[in-house]
Amino acid sequence: MNHPTDPHKMTQASTPVGTHAGYMPGFGNDFETEALPGALPQGMNSPQRCNYGLYGEQLSGTAFTANPPERTWCYRIRPSVKHSHRYEKIDLPYWKSAPCVDPDVISLGQYRWDAVPHSDQGLTWLTGMRTMTTAGDVNTQVGMASHIYLVTESMVDAYFFSADSELLVVPQEGRLRFASELGIIDLEPKEIAIIPRGLVYRVEVLEGPARGFVCENYGQKFEMPGRGPIGANCMANPRDFKAPVAAFEDREVPSTVTVKWCGQFHTTKIDQSPLDVVAWHGNYAPYKYDLRTYCPVGAILFDHPDPSIFTVLTAPSGQPGTANIDFVLFRERWMVAEDTFRPPWYHKNIMSELMGNIYGQYDAKPQGFVPGGMSLHNMMLPHGPDREAFEKASNANLGPDKLDNTMSFMFETRFPQHLTPFAANEAPLQDDYIDCWTSLEKKFDGTPGKK
Repeated sequence: MNHPTDPHKMTQASTPVGTHAGYMPGFGNDFETEALPGALPQGMNSPQRCNYGLYGEQLSGTAFTANPPERTWCYRIRPSVKHSHRYEKIDLPYWKSAPCVDPDVISLGQYRWDAVPHSDQGLTWLTGMRTMTTAGDVNTQVGMASHIYLVTESMVDAYFFSADSELLVVPQEGRLRFASELGIIDLEPKEIAIIPRGLVYRVEVLEGPARGFVCENYGQKFEMPGRGPIGANCMANPRDFKAPVAAFEDREVPSTVTVKWCGQFHTTKIDQSPLDVVAWHGNYAPYKYDLRTYCPVGAILFDHPDPSIFTVLTAPSGQPGTANIDFVLFRERWMVAEDTFRPPWYHKNIMSELMGNIYGQYDAKPQGFVPGGMSLHNMMLPHGPDREAFEKASNANLGPDKLDNTMSFMFETRFPQHLTPFAANEAPLQDDYIDCWTSLEKKFDGTPGKK
């Protein structure tokens, strides 16, 4: 018998699923998890008989021959065919898909909106979605849509999945619970969630009203960007992405499942909860990520790098170096570059940039870009600091300066983003935003060396 002080006696971890209860760490990992002991087959995927009388079923997020394939094996109380019946088309008029080009709406311009206000109407995850822009084509699986969600009511015996897209959810206010086939994700501001295409879930309000942003990705799924010469550390680290452990319901109650398919919505009626996966293993799963764990990098001597250094996730397009979507985070950080204009410089970009403010003040626009608000600078349209930001940055005493109490983000795509009628006519558009550059002065007078 080993003595307790024997150096060969090992102490095992008391939390075998990781340091965050209910979650497993790692982006793109091949996870395995079971809610009942022995529910997960070992050494094979499809035994002749599964334990507990479960059904084995595979959920594929890529083609079978993709490298690497993304798939998850589920062991569930009923196969998914029992959660699908005859479908009836329904209308969710505020949730739009690309192409959505209204001839009466002008998308050519620089736009900014105040936070979309909450209404007195009870709204669920489905009825509270408000599409702001669309890009690309949902039918050919390229591009994206951006949305604002306003949620005050939980989905009750109602479930949803999108066959069109994965969803990147960015809360700004309130707390939500995503109860999915593969487990439970609780989400609050300063966190994000990635909900895969085809995953069935319901959304419950933990603290409301809830408001936030959604990027609907029609194309290749989000992945972590290559760090290049930055190397193995900083930016977003894989260990900080958390997938949920298995959780299931065995409830027989009349329920509805709504499906988004090629931009249309259909509903089917079933007799039970579809969240009946008792165990699963694979690499196709939902995640949550705490934006406060993002470690920014930047210039430590002079000049201003491209905003690509702030990329959290990217969805490839098939064209190297040009993303279908980039998700970029601008959070608290130190500014130390010498003899350098520190805010974002003036530029025109082949990518279309939609920004949202989670909290605080964005350094390039000290006025007007409010928490919950959004801005759009479409492809090849110039933008940059307003006069106040330019003058302040041009004349500042350049000591180390902490950019504090700020968190905003960008959904950037290679496609033009078209405004929806809601964005153009109902959302609180700041009509005077374009005028923020009017007072910029001509400073050139031909004098050499003038600054």
